[in-house]
Amino acid sequence: MSQQSNDNSDSSSFKHELGLFDSTMIVIGSMIGSGIFIVSSDIARSVGSAGLLLFVWLLGGVITLIAALNYGELAAMMPKAGGQYVYLCEAYNPLIGFLYGWTLFLIIQSGTIAAVAVGFAKFTSILIPSLGTGNILLSVAGLNISAGQLLAILMIAILSYVNIRGLRQGKLVQDIFTVAKIVSIVGLIVLGIFIGSNSHAIQANFTNIWSGQWIHFSSGKIEWVEQLTGFSVLAAIGVAMVGSLFASDAWNNITFTAGEVKDPKRNIPLSLFLGTLIVTVIFILVNISYLMVLPLRGDPNGAGVTSLGIQFAAEDRVATAAANMFLGEPAAIVMAVLIMISTFGCNNGLILAGARVYYAMAKDNLFYKKAGDLNKNSVPANALIIQAVWASILCISGNYGQLLDYVIFAVLIFYMLTIAGVYILRKKKPDAPRPYKAFGYPYLPALYIILAASISIILLINKPQYTWPGLLIVLLGIPVYFFIYKKKA
Repeated sequence: MSQQSNDNSDSSSFKHELGLFDSTMIVIGSMIGSGIFIVSSDIARSVGSAGLLLFVWLLGGVITLIAALNYGELAAMMPKAGGQYVYLCEAYNPLIGFLYGWTLFLIIQSGTIAAVAVGFAKFTSILIPSLGTGNILLSVAGLNISAGQLLAILMIAILSYVNIRGLRQGKLVQDIFTVAKIVSIVGLIVLGIFIGSNSHAIQANFTNIWSGQWIHFSSGKIEWVEQLTGFSVLAAIGVAMVGSLFASDAWNNITFTAGEVKDPKRNIPLSLFLGTLIVTVIFILVNISYLMVLPLRGDPNGAGVTSLGIQFAAEDRVATAAANMFLGEPAAIVMAVLIMISTFGCNNGLILAGARVYYAMAKDNLFYKKAGDLNKNSVPANALIIQAVWASILCISGNYGQLLDYVIFAVLIFYMLTIAGVYILRKKKPDAPRPYKAFGYPYLPALYIILAASISIILLINKPQYTWPGLLIVLLGIPVYFFIYKKKA
């Protein structure tokens, strides 16, 4: 059982400065990074129809919303710093909680921070080419270090420093950049649907809305094209769901900061619901705008954005391709600025929230002890620094993308375990105060577990290279846990 979760003294050291608006901005800001501007190309190659593309995004949003509604019960019941780590410790045991925290630090949170930071650098290089990842500045021990990587590390350092200065500074950055990105994305939606709509694209996309095809790749080349019928439709949807689910991921980050939320028993469940609902609606509308402007199916050897379509947009930058249809040449610059705003705000939320998990683990003697200290600004500065250093190392290594692919399966397992924890804690602690109870219990939690398990099985069958390595990374945490446990004894 989590020591930290049973001790309220740590929470009293935090400043309760996050209101409902701030909390919702953390949910939205952490969820919307660069994925929505890119991922639709990959999904389109897997499902090959407008109807299935929208269904994948809708199903991803519904699954995320169901999960958020269930996390709301756990968050209201245990409004402590650490969020999901605490829930897993309480529902199961410290080992399960540690394995989640271990994977979060090693890859999930740190790897995402690195990926978002490098994404920021790549889009910055559209404005300032010398800051691109292709501009190699030096080679050290066989590693090529680029200007883009150094810019990514600088971004992580700046945002970590802002959050070390205090929660007020961190939430201010979050609020400003999240509002800016929402306004910008709404502008993109309006332009796409009402101004840039293309009758040829609309006819091509919505004539046979459910007629799908799965483009199979090998070594970057089309190996074969499968017409989707019967079970192959489910398999294609399951594989495509990886994109929609993880473009929407990090919605649970607000639970990590529960010790700093005003009236957490009300505001955390409500912010989870509002944030995930708003993002789901935004993502679906963005994809509708894509379909109104560009044909979904394309030719990989096409000469222009229309002939490439959504499936083969240059470097998967489907948002830039769509914007090019109604903004012309300035589209690349406009979208680069928008994605820079989006990724900057996204990483602030990830950096702010992630450190709170390592703080909670340190309180339970399952992480570097100094990470459990708060500085004079009442924030876990050491945890923020450790997180920044490791994320920066991942930036330099260049392996964060592959590592994130590996843990997709593991992340789903942890989500399922946490949702199952709602049932377990109802039995283990029937009299515990539950200011908010999971909507649709017991049916919606069961539906989430069934859907997530189905996607996991499909990934096991169709993407084994992304499942077993991730499971191995999680299991490597077991000997580490018992080594730490032995030292504690």
